[in-house]
Amino acid sequence: MKLKKLKKFLYIILIFNTFFSCTNNIKDNEDSTRINSTPKIIKEYGYILNNYNVIRDTIRPGDTFGAILDANHVSQSKIFEVVSKIKDSFDVRKVKIGRPYVLLNSKDSLNRTQVFIYEKNKVDYAVIDIRDRITSYNQQKPISIIKNTASGIITSSLSETMEEQHLSPYMTDELASIYAWTIDFFRLQKGDRFKVVYTEKFINDTIPAGLHEIKAVYFEHRGKALLAFNFEDDTIHGTSDYFDEKANNLRRAFLKAPVKFSRISSRFNLNRRIKYYGYKIRAHKGTDFAAPIGTPILATADGTVSKSERNRGNGNYVKIRHNSAYDTQYLHMKKRNVKVGDYVSQGDVIGWIGMTGNTGGPHVCYRFWKNGKQVDPLKANLPPSKPLPIELHKSYFNFIIPLQEQLDCINF
Repeated sequence: MKLKKLKKFLYIILIFNTFFSCTNNIKDNEDSTRINSTPKIIKEYGYILNNYNVIRDTIRPGDTFGAILDANHVSQSKIFEVVSKIKDSFDVRKVKIGRPYVLLNSKDSLNRTQVFIYEKNKVDYAVIDIRDRITSYNQQKPISIIKNTASGIITSSLSETMEEQHLSPYMTDELASIYAWTIDFFRLQKGDRFKVVYTEKFINDTIPAGLHEIKAVYFEHRGKALLAFNFEDDTIHGTSDYFDEKANNLRRAFLKAPVKFSRISSRFNLNRRIKYYGYKIRAHKGTDFAAPIGTPILATADGTVSKSERNRGNGNYVKIRHNSAYDTQYLHMKKRNVKVGDYVSQGDVIGWIGMTGNTGGPHVCYRFWKNGKQVDPLKANLPPSKPLPIELHKSYFNFIIPLQEQLDCINF
């Protein structure tokens, strides 16, 4: 009898525990559902997007700032007021087709735009807040800088190799600028190869925003290794330059060519004979660089513009006085971008490739004077640029040690 009572008691306890446990599970599930149903706070551009009806779109042909706001229930008088107040900080006429924009509209029956956000590029954007107090300002998305490495072997051209390696096209331009004094990138050989240590920008740590900086390069051209390290050589002005493993500046006083990625169509030749002129000697005292019409022409060195005009033979041309010893001239331009007296820096665009004057195709005839005599710039012994100060050598050599090790560890 006592045993039966004990069994019954234990059975009751088991049922009670089971019921209590299930009740707790139900409560836990209810709590979990309640937690998960809480909306996630989404913040972007400095606004909590949950508080608005968010519209994302791109500028289409025919769109204007005013038309977009008008379609989103903003009155004409308000639009006029907004345009008048923000004209000094944001030019509404310069919104470009294809650029993204975001509208933050009110969460009511009117669905009226409160904030207009225009993305200038991947990083920069403009905010026009048209609520009670109209404000306009420029801002940037959060950017992180991440170090990376890359390598490649040239099969046809540098740009195609970059594309094959899924690298930024801007890296092609950067490498061409770094080695502008030592490598003709239009004449790279199959089998030339490179290694790069660089940094790139990311938006919110995930979205690529482009190349940031090239830290170090190993470029092997025609079997010769050329190293370059980016080093701050002027701590007062915060400027940097590229130097090799021996602290020699890669920059020269003159660029190797006035056009990037061009080919030489005619060389400096004092004994040139032309069939059309009966094979008489007609010296060619320039070096012709062929490129498509509209290609930028660069000043090969710092200097002051001494001539910027047009005549029958030269067409549109510019001449630059660099110092008491050197002058350069650039012929057959489509259009000039400088005037007499302008000071230009190495790499500045002084005009664009054309076919003006006596020319059979689009190119720039580049002429070079040394001490008043025209010479071949490709054979002239050109002066180097400013060397790295001796007092910075120790810091420089310590600086490049880890970069050299990184380059050594990169496989082709």
